[in-house]
Amino acid sequence: MSYKKIEQFDEQALEKLSANYKNILESIGEDSSREGLEKTPMRVAKANLFLTQGYQMNALEILNSAKFKESYSEMVIVKDIELYSMCEHHMLPFFGKAHIAYIPNGYITGLSKLARVVDCYARRLQVQERMTHQILDAVRDALNPLGVAVVIEAKHLCMMMRGVQKQNSSTTTSAFSGEFENDKTRSEFLRLISADLH
Repeated sequence: MSYKKIEQFDEQALEKLSANYKNILESIGEDSSREGLEKTPMRVAKANLFLTQGYQMNALEILNSAKFKESYSEMVIVKDIELYSMCEHHMLPFFGKAHIAYIPNGYITGLSKLARVVDCYARRLQVQERMTHQILDAVRDALNPLGVAVVIEAKHLCMMMRGVQKQNSSTTTSAFSGEFENDKTRSEFLRLISADLH
């Protein structure tokens, strides 16, 4: 019995993308019918639909699906959330970590939902600056907390593989609202995401 991986994708989108990738292979001088490339257009089409599945996700629905009334009003931090995205300028990957904090104001959300919100926005064609604010806005709009903080650290292959070709560069973006605009609160958050508390 042969192995078969089960994935669900929009068949029409798959066929269209696959045909386009076959044209791309031929345009760069490859033989799209040779053994190693014969299934590549379909594989790349599936990969791209997977990597952009965030377009089918709704961050507010994710957060509201596990929203609980709770009197806890101290900082909640989920740090080192892995993220993989694609730069919208070159469609090359960027990857790194997101750190999210919020101060509840009557409601909390499931911790895994914060990681899913990161995926919701990372799995799209993106720029890191916009994604940082999208995550903050989603948490703020869903939970109405006293404050939200988001920091993203990432490496961009568009800087590492092409262009300036700087392999050791990384980019950090941040966004703060409410209580996190206060120096003391923001400093506590930045200290905690930098600390090794394991």
